[in-house]
Amino acid sequence: MDDTGSESAAAVTAKLVKISLEDVQCRHRRERKDLQAKIQALKKNAPKSNKKKRKGVMEEVARMETELDMKQADEIKVAEELQSVTLMERRSNGKNFEVLENDDKVKCEPATRITKAQKRRDKKAREIRLKEKEIQAASEDMAYTPRTIEARKLRSKLKKRELALYNIPSDGDCLYNAIRHQLMRHALSSPSVQQLRYETANYIYVNKDMLIPYMTNSETGDLITDSEFEKYCNDVRSTPAWGGQIELKALSSVLKVPIEIIQADGSPTIQGDEFAGDPLVITFHRHMYSLGEHYNSTTPLSECKTDGDYPSDDN
Repeated sequence: MDDTGSESAAAVTAKLVKISLEDVQCRHRRERKDLQAKIQALKKNAPKSNKKKRKGVMEEVARMETELDMKQADEIKVAEELQSVTLMERRSNGKNFEVLENDDKVKCEPATRITKAQKRRDKKAREIRLKEKEIQAASEDMAYTPRTIEARKLRSKLKKRELALYNIPSDGDCLYNAIRHQLMRHALSSPSVQQLRYETANYIYVNKDMLIPYMTNSETGDLITDSEFEKYCNDVRSTPAWGGQIELKALSSVLKVPIEIIQADGSPTIQGDEFAGDPLVITFHRHMYSLGEHYNSTTPLSECKTDGDYPSDDN
């Protein structure tokens, strides 16, 4: 009687252990399915144009997946260890672990223990998955930076005109070097940057009354004074001061050639449209470099090996 009762209790225990492990595995499948649905919703609602929020979503996805992997691995480990301990206890009592379930004979086999080497491999795999997700998040973020968006728009505009970007070094002479490159392309002349600066400064100085209403102090926003105007002309002539609309107007007038400026947003602008001939075509960039605005030149697409790559941010 005692043996029968003992076997019955053992059989029930073994059956419960087996069912418990299966329940855990079944629950894990539901949890993973629910998580995937949640991840899809998060990604769908993440604004593609908002770099910070999208990066946060991708980091949250990686965190949730890693946490679920670790939690489920721990739960499986506990369930398998419980099954293993129960089986060993029954065997030590010389009992048979055969139970009937739905008229079928089910044998409970001891679970295979997870080795230390396997644990290390699992941990390494989780770390690799997390790193891959971080890289993917960074890659997706890069696709929506102002710099990348600007580059994409400019390339599209240039390609429609069968042109490609011609990179100019990122220094204060970028405008003058871009104009110099265009002059040589059109076989018009080949002045040095210093010559272009000299002619530009002289034009601004001579046409003070026409240009000074458009020249303001960058700090106060007020029109520049006479002394500030003198300094401005000297800076254009003798330093690598960055050039803008005033300098473009001067260059166009000095060279007697139209200059077309293409930018990512808006229509192209032209300085010197009163002059005849094909325009010099340059590009204006607000986000290409972290140091500030920049000018590049253009070249026929057929002569370019690449479609005008943006340099790295380190430049």
